[in-house]
Amino acid sequence: MEGNGEGKGRAPGPAATAAGGGGGGYGYGGYDGAGGDRKWWPWLVPTVIVACIAVFVVEMWVNDCPRHGSALGGGCVVGFLRRFSFQPLRENPLLGPSSATLGKMGALDWNKVVHEHQGWRLISCIWLHAGLIHLVVNMLSLLFIGIRLEQQFGFVRIGAIYLLSGFGGSVLSALFLRSNYISVGASGALFGLLGSMLSELIMNWTIYSNKVAAIITLLFIIAINMAIGILPHADNFAHIGGFVTGFLLGFVLLARPQFGWMERNELPHTNQPPKYKAYQYVLWVVALLLLLVGFVTSLVMLFKGKNGNDGCHWCHYLNCVPTSKWKCNT
Repeated sequence: MEGNGEGKGRAPGPAATAAGGGGGGYGYGGYDGAGGDRKWWPWLVPTVIVACIAVFVVEMWVNDCPRHGSALGGGCVVGFLRRFSFQPLRENPLLGPSSATLGKMGALDWNKVVHEHQGWRLISCIWLHAGLIHLVVNMLSLLFIGIRLEQQFGFVRIGAIYLLSGFGGSVLSALFLRSNYISVGASGALFGLLGSMLSELIMNWTIYSNKVAAIITLLFIIAINMAIGILPHADNFAHIGGFVTGFLLGFVLLARPQFGWMERNELPHTNQPPKYKAYQYVLWVVALLLLLVGFVTSLVMLFKGKNGNDGCHWCHYLNCVPTSKWKCNT
């Protein structure tokens, strides 16, 4: 680790810690006041994972493929699971319930949110998954990203970022959701955690070493996931909305004190430096204002019945790009 003039090493970038490497570094969220590094015990992220798995089990119980059958015909997949068997692959290639079941349990539906005043679907859809494959991918992502962030910053801040990013992803998704489509999943919340990692790196720029490597790694991960979002059955608007929300929340919630401030603060006869640098205060204010304006504007547009596809005829390409291999209107 490189020195900072005080004989102490700087923290590794957040991309490294989130990936499981470089577990050292300062965790100001759980600072023990004696110059050491106390990490928070992560319990929220494992609880969220267990909750999502439990909800998926309930989805399959309600779905009951052998009893309700399939609108497209064909037998249930993995029939020996009986009530918990999956819909035919022609109907749901992700190994999960029917669209009707997802809609019954709270999937995001533009018509129901706007015309039937079911705004609660903006939150309930975060906890639903379209299938077993969808669930496994999201929960593994949450495990690798969320655990490290909760260790560093605690459950309150990471929980707020997760839930608000999921909500932000749902709002943008609803604004661009076609009237005959539904959307489910925690993808927006997961992208919010990625966004917060990027803004945390920017907000606390002066305390990190290997900045360039960390930011390139993060941007690469984000780009790959955004590229996956242009495939069918993936909701890139939820990804974008969640990422932007998490990115702004990172500036608001994940600021760290200046490097060495905690130690200096314990010395009574020194000139105390400010806890945060001026640019951190500026970023905090700007991000908070953008968050408030963005949420208010988006919600007003949504509940007035606006649909983003009406005013932006090319925006649907951000969500799905048709090729000779697949179509986007199925």
